Amino acid sequence: MSEVSRAGRRRTDSARAGRRRKDPPDGIPWTNGERRLPLRAVLLVLLLVPSVALVSLWGLAAYQLGGEYRAQAAQQHLKTTVAPLNAALFNALERERRLTQEVLVSPETSRTGLARQRTATDRALRSFESVTSEDTGDGQQGLAAAITATVEVAGQLVEQRRGVDAGRIGKDGAFSYYTRAVEASNNVFATLSRGNNGEVTGLSQVLFDLNGVKDMIGREDAVLSRGWATGRLTVEDYDLVVDAIGTQGYLLETRVAPNLTAEGTRLYTEMIRSEAWTSRVELEERLQASGTGVDGDESVSLSRDRAKAWRTAADTSYASLERLIGAHSHVSDTAGADAVQRLELYLFFTAALGLLAVVLVVLVTWRLTSILRGRILAVRDQAQDLGRRLPQVVARLEKGEDVDAETEVPELTPASDEFGELSRALNVASRSAVSTAVRQAEQHRGFERLLQRIARRTQLLIGLQLKKLDELERRHEDPQVLEGLFDLDHLTARLRRYEENLVILGGGQPRRRWRRPVPLLDVLRAAQGEVQDYRRIAIDVEGRPWIAERAVGPLIHILAELMENATAFSKPPAPVEIKASPVSRGVAVEVEDRGLGMDAEQYETFNALMKAPPQLDVMTRADDVRLGLYVVARLSVSLGLQVELRPSAFGGTRAIVLVPQSLLAERPQSVPETADDPASRDADIPALPSRRSADPSTADTPGELPVRARGRAMADVTATAPASAAQPAPAGQDRPAPQDEPAPAAGPAPLPRRTRQASLVAELRVPAPSEEPASEVPSSTPARSGAAIGAFQRQSRKNRSAGPRPSATGTDQTEPLKTEDRG
Repeated sequence: MSEVSRAGRRRTDSARAGRRRKDPPDGIPWTNGERRLPLRAVLLVLLLVPSVALVSLWGLAAYQLGGEYRAQAAQQHLKTTVAPLNAALFNALERERRLTQEVLVSPETSRTGLARQRTATDRALRSFESVTSEDTGDGQQGLAAAITATVEVAGQLVEQRRGVDAGRIGKDGAFSYYTRAVEASNNVFATLSRGNNGEVTGLSQVLFDLNGVKDMIGREDAVLSRGWATGRLTVEDYDLVVDAIGTQGYLLETRVAPNLTAEGTRLYTEMIRSEAWTSRVELEERLQASGTGVDGDESVSLSRDRAKAWRTAADTSYASLERLIGAHSHVSDTAGADAVQRLELYLFFTAALGLLAVVLVVLVTWRLTSILRGRILAVRDQAQDLGRRLPQVVARLEKGEDVDAETEVPELTPASDEFGELSRALNVASRSAVSTAVRQAEQHRGFERLLQRIARRTQLLIGLQLKKLDELERRHEDPQVLEGLFDLDHLTARLRRYEENLVILGGGQPRRRWRRPVPLLDVLRAAQGEVQDYRRIAIDVEGRPWIAERAVGPLIHILAELMENATAFSKPPAPVEIKASPVSRGVAVEVEDRGLGMDAEQYETFNALMKAPPQLDVMTRADDVRLGLYVVARLSVSLGLQVELRPSAFGGTRAIVLVPQSLLAERPQSVPETADDPASRDADIPALPSRRSADPSTADTPGELPVRARGRAMADVTATAPASAAQPAPAGQDRPAPQDEPAPAAGPAPLPRRTRQASLVAELRVPAPSEEPASEVPSSTPARSGAAIGAFQRQSRKNRSAGPRPSATGTDQTEPLKTEDRG
């Protein structure tokens, strides 16, 4: 089986090299050395990339708008929640500061108003402390710190009041503390005025400035409250009053008036033109004028009769300023609420529009990719249809059917775009491929017919050559001439098998036919006779199975190919063992060599070949060393045999041929039971007669050669049968018996006993072999050529079919066996 081993190794190595060269990693196909994505992946990328990008942009825009909406909504909520509470605390601290100054300057002043104001301040402080629990995460930056600072400063009121009441804190200390508390509250207004909306921030800044004006008027009023009782102001107090007057004028004229709304401008104009506001401004101007030129330790005098007018003007100005602040606060709150509502609508509109755009883009992209994929798949279906149609066309052509390319590839009506051009090109390629397949199939079919015709003619010549050799073998008695004729006979038998190989590879079947069943032993010996190195083949048959007539020829051919392969590629003198034994499903014939063997992949490959042989193109397989395996595979599949290759225990290969029950036959009733028994043949065959006496004393008579007795030289090779039974011959015996010879006598006759080498002259006789172990391989240089087996078989059967003849010992020999050859 070394031929199989070497061919299998070459095929496996080339396949592995092809896989290393062509197969891409990770199952991704290559295109011009680069990876190629599947069509589904490409279309999925085309669908997902714009969709994901648009969804990301939409999500980012929605998130930013959502964050802006949350921030402005939170800022507006905190402004409407904290600002009123802080304004109440701010006003309460302003009034308590002024009353505290009045009490500290004039102890005899009633404390009833201060006590009521302290209660109002405490109530405002408790309300303001509730805003510390508000969530300021999305609110104005620094608002939480400003609220905390205000609460901490206001939390010192109790201690300050006790100090004031006990006299530990003077007017300057109390003024300083209340001023810090008012500034902390005003810082809350400053923080609330900062927001994400520019319009609302501008309006809120005006509110902060108005509260600053209130703080300046409150400071001025608190300082003057402690000066009206004494009628004089210190230089420090005078400076505080002048600074407050200048700051409030700057805020009103520069920061407030230009940024008021129409309604605020109207209220502002009414406020500054009111009598109380005008009186307060005149008093401030007189105070400033009276302090001109005062320096050092001097003090500024105040007219006590103006205290009441100042009180009335200051309270009225406070009320006017509160109305302006309230009106502007309403405008600011409305603007903030409107901004938040607009932003909310914009957010919903943008989110809805973005979602609609995303859905639209996804749907359009999906639709376009679906259309594109459908167009591509349509072209792919055309290509697949071509791929399915071509093998069918080739199969029909192999069956001999006529195929029309125009009918097999109908004309399509492609669109007028790139895919249409591709479809048209595919139509042209399809028609060209089918036409080419038709032409090639016709060429191959014609070549096979030509090959079969040449092989058949060669077979006829080989048959004539075998017939001529048979005639020459009968005519000549010279041992040297017979030796050459036997060699030619053997070579011709092998040449006939090779010609049958050509017929089988060309799609035909061998013409050798048998009309009767044949013993399996004769089949194996006939196959052995067609092998060059037949002497190394050892045959062992268990039982006496017979092969049906229709399977004799193909089985001989299969076994001869396997034997030839085993002997040709296993090193001499290693034997090739042939074992045949009945099994549950038929008869198993094992051909076991001691060659190199194969690996597991090669066994699997060749076993698959034996089960399903491919259609062989003999023109492209001319140099393939496995043509014999193709022949075996074709014959076994057509006959229903099972051929399997396995590793041998000797390191070689074991070929197992399973002959099913359907190809076995019963022993013909006309054949004696002992006729095909190998054990009884040698014991029952008598000595071979010859034209010359078998007496050794006459063997050396000079000038006289022994005469060969026809039909007795190889009497132990074939089984005997009665004259009425026509038996098939082994594979090497394929020429019909002569029809003009006399019919054999009726009834079975005893077999003659052969005397070994009785028909040979003394010069050709060889001494009997010494006792050797049964397992020893026979010598590779025997005295007689192996072709003698086939020649003696044919001649002996023809002589036996001619009827009994008197032998030298007076016995008759009857071994009728007829073969039928249609080749």
